[in-house]
Amino acid sequence: MTKKINLFANLKSDFASGLVVFLVALPLCLGIALASGAPPLAGIISGIVGGIVVGYLSQSHLSVSGPAAGLTAIVLTAITDLGSFNVFLLAVLLAGILQLILGFIKAGTISNYFPNNVIEGMLAGIGVIIILKQIPHAFGYDPDFEGDESFIQADGQNTFSELFSVLDHVNFGSIIITVLSLAILILWNKVEFLKNIKLVPAALVAVVLSIVLNEFFIQSGSTLAIASEHLVNLPVPSTLAEFKNIVVTPDFAAITNSKVWIVAVTIAIVASIETLLCIEASDRMDTLKRYTDTNVELKAQGIGNIVSSLLGGLPMTSVVVRTSANHNAGAKSKMSTIIHGVLLMVSVLAIPFILNKIPLATLAAVLLMVGYKLAVPNIKHFAHYMPKEVNALVISLVVILIAISNSYMNLVIGFSVLSALILAYCTFKYLKDDEFAQNVKRNQYLYFPFFATTIAVVFTDLLKGVALGMIISIIFVLKGNLKRAYNFKKEEYVDGDIIHIDLAQEVSFLNKSAIKTTLSEIPGNSKVIINASDTVYIAHDVLDLIKEFKKIRSKEENIKVKLIGFKKAYELDDSEESKKKVSFEHQEKLDTEIESKI
Repeated sequence: MTKKINLFANLKSDFASGLVVFLVALPLCLGIALASGAPPLAGIISGIVGGIVVGYLSQSHLSVSGPAAGLTAIVLTAITDLGSFNVFLLAVLLAGILQLILGFIKAGTISNYFPNNVIEGMLAGIGVIIILKQIPHAFGYDPDFEGDESFIQADGQNTFSELFSVLDHVNFGSIIITVLSLAILILWNKVEFLKNIKLVPAALVAVVLSIVLNEFFIQSGSTLAIASEHLVNLPVPSTLAEFKNIVVTPDFAAITNSKVWIVAVTIAIVASIETLLCIEASDRMDTLKRYTDTNVELKAQGIGNIVSSLLGGLPMTSVVVRTSANHNAGAKSKMSTIIHGVLLMVSVLAIPFILNKIPLATLAAVLLMVGYKLAVPNIKHFAHYMPKEVNALVISLVVILIAISNSYMNLVIGFSVLSALILAYCTFKYLKDDEFAQNVKRNQYLYFPFFATTIAVVFTDLLKGVALGMIISIIFVLKGNLKRAYNFKKEEYVDGDIIHIDLAQEVSFLNKSAIKTTLSEIPGNSKVIINASDTVYIAHDVLDLIKEFKKIRSKEENIKVKLIGFKKAYELDDSEESKKKVSFEHQEKLDTEIESKI
């Protein structure tokens, strides 16, 4: 039975956090729509539906949905290939239906297999991206759209080359507003009096003061005045008829177009994966440790995409940046998400001319704080798992990647030499220093997938970064399984010993390599007991190995094999890692026991 939630129980804190998310979401919705080749209002519609519809239907208390930067390339290509935005909206509608189906067949449970260190690596990577991408906006340089998360940008630059171009396009008015906004955002949580003002968030104060300050610059004719291209740019329909013309609907006549279905499947898969990743991340952020039903989330996202497409909106996902802003602003329930959607709707209908006065620099300051809180704590936490020499090696490798991406070959050579020296030193310490070696062995499974994910997210995109982190985690699982499962040590074996191999409750194909190695190392003329009494499932591959060992190799090498507890059929059950899988019954001990009984 689902517990009923009072959405109005924390209205004061939820309204304040919803207001902050609204301020963050507004330029992101517009920027993503612009980058996707869609009408600007399409991004706002997606944000409204993501806030109100998905926010209400979802069981997540922190997650915020809306247009996602991860879908911009797909959307831009799809609109071009399909020939019109109306036909694309039909693909979004079909994608929503597919997501509904995924929810009903419980495909959301796949999120349970995302390792925590990969999720936290993704969060840290997105935090680093936010910081790097917002620095140009903070200086008044806005060639790239708000919300871009890709390493290679639409303007031909990459994340780092854009930073190097900032110094040629400095706007001192934007810098002043950025510094002022950052000061307000930081001091608001430091000064006791300001901390107690819960209803008025620091971000709103920063936005209001930035508008007032820029209006003063404009009215006084100052060179510090920020031009309109560096301000929020909402569409402002002057009449109701003009507003109706902005809104477009799906073209159902294209339902038989195979390209529409291909786009729909692509959007459904990518949007669902991004949503599940974000839901896992939001559940990790939740200090109350409330867990979201991911199957319900897929249904909510599906309905959201159906509604958004019917109103002319972009496809949506649950989005990490807005979710993190929601969490940092003190949201307690999903009412915050709903409020942000309502505020987006009101802003479009009632006060677009006021919002168009907001400098992008002040919103960059808000996002810089979001990025800092995502990246720095996670990176610090995982950096402590390894000796400083390993961290130095990782930093050196990152510098090499930055240099390669910007063709600084002298830097590449210099840091390649430095990396080689650090690696040699780490190898030496690993071989000579037991404490160093144990530290690396103990924490490698946490450290390397985290930093691989973080770095890959920054230098590619979210999905590729997470995929790399997952692959490395799986490799570590397989490696660890090989070493832990069934390890036979010849040096412990004495002639006449009886070798006991006790199979675990579940023996999957992952154990095949370890068991194969164990069986191949059993010496000739020995006695082996393979015990499956506690086993409820044995993979067919492993059964074949044991049968071949008993029927062929044991006879060739005079190995006496006794099988205990092997059943005719096996059912899958909870696995249980327990005792040592290979043990010895030494002959001396048997002789002693026999003598004591006599």
